[in-house]
Amino acid sequence: MGRFYITTPIYYVNDAPHLGHSYTTVTADAIARWHRLLGDDTIFLTGTDEHGLKVARSAEEQGRTPIEQADETSARFVEAWDLLDISNDQFIRTTEPRHHAATQALLSKAKENGYIEKGTYAGWYCVGCEAYYVEDDLLDGNCCPIHERPAEWLEEDNYFFKLSAFEDRLTEWLTADGNVVPDGKRNEALGIVKQGLDDVSITRSSLDWGVPVPWDPEHVFYVWYDALINYATAVGYGADDASFADWWPHAHHVIGKDILRFHCVYWPAMLMAAGEEPPSSVHVHGFLLLKGKKMSKTGLTQITPAQLVNDLGVDGTRYYLLRDVPFGSDSDVSFSSMVGRYNSDLANNLGNLLNRVTTVVVKKCDGVGPAPQRDSELAAVAERAYEETAAAWDRFQPSVALDATWNLVRETNAYLERHEPWKMDAGSAEVAAVLGDALEVLRLAAVLASPALTRTTVEIWSRIGLDGGPADQRLPEAAAWGGYPGGLPVVKGAPLFPRLDAVSEDD
Repeated sequence: MGRFYITTPIYYVNDAPHLGHSYTTVTADAIARWHRLLGDDTIFLTGTDEHGLKVARSAEEQGRTPIEQADETSARFVEAWDLLDISNDQFIRTTEPRHHAATQALLSKAKENGYIEKGTYAGWYCVGCEAYYVEDDLLDGNCCPIHERPAEWLEEDNYFFKLSAFEDRLTEWLTADGNVVPDGKRNEALGIVKQGLDDVSITRSSLDWGVPVPWDPEHVFYVWYDALINYATAVGYGADDASFADWWPHAHHVIGKDILRFHCVYWPAMLMAAGEEPPSSVHVHGFLLLKGKKMSKTGLTQITPAQLVNDLGVDGTRYYLLRDVPFGSDSDVSFSSMVGRYNSDLANNLGNLLNRVTTVVVKKCDGVGPAPQRDSELAAVAERAYEETAAAWDRFQPSVALDATWNLVRETNAYLERHEPWKMDAGSAEVAAVLGDALEVLRLAAVLASPALTRTTVEIWSRIGLDGGPADQRLPEAAAWGGYPGGLPVVKGAPLFPRLDAVSEDD
């Protein structure tokens, strides 16, 4: 049994959960669930980023304290993730005492090692990004390239992190295969380093909503350098050295491309400065685009998780995000594409397979499921499906993994079409052979699809007479052909995925 530690970004509490947040979180959740199937000791972390000027200003505008705003919005993320069956082991908030302690410990270590010093900063600052920009990075002189609105000129005494000291070590780390994925995003991070790195301000003296700097109480740590450390906090940095040593070598971050600079340049350098190793890998996905615009509150292209779950169900929503959005690239999303994917893969393929098989077992086998044939033609198809599914999950490619699993479902529907067990004699060896093979595929598909379909795979498991659930199984043993024992009661129930009406983009 190995260890596997996976994280999402921690989401900023001036925004409500939307489809972009959901995509990142469902992806990390499904990968965590896959590793649990493998028997890995797994920690899955998500949470909220609660400090900074943006939160303080937003709270002031609404006549309340920053912690009141943080409490309310953080709870909305917890609610959204519960709605989507997110299986996080921890939900971290940067206002927690344990995180304050870890932040102070890591940055104090960097200072002791000579990588933090005091200076004066003057430059452009985007409150929306909580980030400083050089003039060359701004649009039309002073507009943030992400939010497309004017940055503010700030000038104050700060403590600076000597990022420039890490150009060579960052280049070495980024050049190694697998540390930043996909390659296009790794090359983007390398490009940032090769352009030359300036030292960066990591504290603010004009703000008190943050983690206090232990060596200078007039300062708080600037939000990104507080927030990034949450990944180390959750596995014991500064509090449990043994836990941190056990877990940190197995850390994998899942992030969006808009925060690549912070996670693939600043964060590994901060760890190096404190004498720690960078994360095992950073996996960077693209934007979800609605009519060409990034999902965001400011862009007014927000879709909430609750809206989709209401229309597609939990599993329909999760499946669409994982199957229809290839990891790493920007993807256009639309409600018509969601309905199309739901109807084709869930209603017509998996749902139809379950309905066909259980109906014929009830009619032809008195409701008792036969065992599969040892030499079935589907055995090789199943073996290939597992190999391709496992390889894709290992590469953080859910869409490829699910396509491999669904190939087994499609092949089995075609197998039934060829053999037509509904036309065979009831109780015959021929009908038992075909239906036994199909029941075994349903068992396998329930296991392999369970990281995506958290509810309906449990129902499949129950309807074909198996105890427990697919998430209780362990791979690769559970993927071996012949696991369905036969002799179990099979139940025909209501359709798992009732077909949805097609919609136009104007609906």
